[in-house]
Amino acid sequence: MRLVKARDSVKSRAMPPPRDKSNAPVTPAALVWERAEPVRRPAPGPLSRERIVRAAIAIADKEGLAEVSLRKVAAKLNAGPMRLYTYTSTKEGLLELMVDSIYGEIAGKAPARGDWRKMLRSIAERTRQAAKKHPWFVDLLGRRPHLGPNALDHYEESLAALSEARGFENIDDALQAYGTLNAYVVGAIKSDAASLRAEQESGLNESDWQAASWPYLERVIATGRFPMIAKVVNEATHPSSDLTFELGLECVIEGIAARLAARSVVHRRRT
Repeated sequence: MRLVKARDSVKSRAMPPPRDKSNAPVTPAALVWERAEPVRRPAPGPLSRERIVRAAIAIADKEGLAEVSLRKVAAKLNAGPMRLYTYTSTKEGLLELMVDSIYGEIAGKAPARGDWRKMLRSIAERTRQAAKKHPWFVDLLGRRPHLGPNALDHYEESLAALSEARGFENIDDALQAYGTLNAYVVGAIKSDAASLRAEQESGLNESDWQAASWPYLERVIATGRFPMIAKVVNEATHPSSDLTFELGLECVIEGIAARLAARSVVHRRRT
């Protein structure tokens, strides 16, 4: 084959360029060498439930629960959203997986057996620490019971540790104690979360908000209509949120202990 400069000919001038069935001109095969190299895309990485949950938690920790979606998680993992549907087809299912992962952190250490006070205190403190690390977690508490493996392990271990302690032989007593503790903890961390959210939305921390509100509050107190509020302002010690939580937790635990003692007295009288 000779490589020569193209020359016009009668035939080439008379005949139009060949076309394919779509009526588009056929591109000479040689022009393939002039095409740019296509952009290389990374091959899809392997997926797993653990990777998906870790990615979703990272988004929630940084941007908030409202920003979590299957599409965003897929993008973070360089995967198509349809690939995630093999693991969960709804956002609700994804949230359940996220919650159960946090329960795994809470249940990282088995509750201390024997001393029910220490056991309840340990559950409360570990739950609060998890909520501080993952502020969105509290928004998913207080609904229907979570049935993931880590949540069930946490529930089982907690009730087992309680039921082995003296005074909790009756499962109803163990359930009452656990439920009371859980109600206090969830309420306390929801309050902490609400304060943090208000600070983020208003741009005012607690001290700034108090300073801005004080002129009005001072006028209200001056009317004499709110003596107890005046006492709170002038005499209350206002401990830190950590100390407030500990004091409230102590009230809950001692209240459970007092109830157990009262039931024990009644039982002895009957026997």
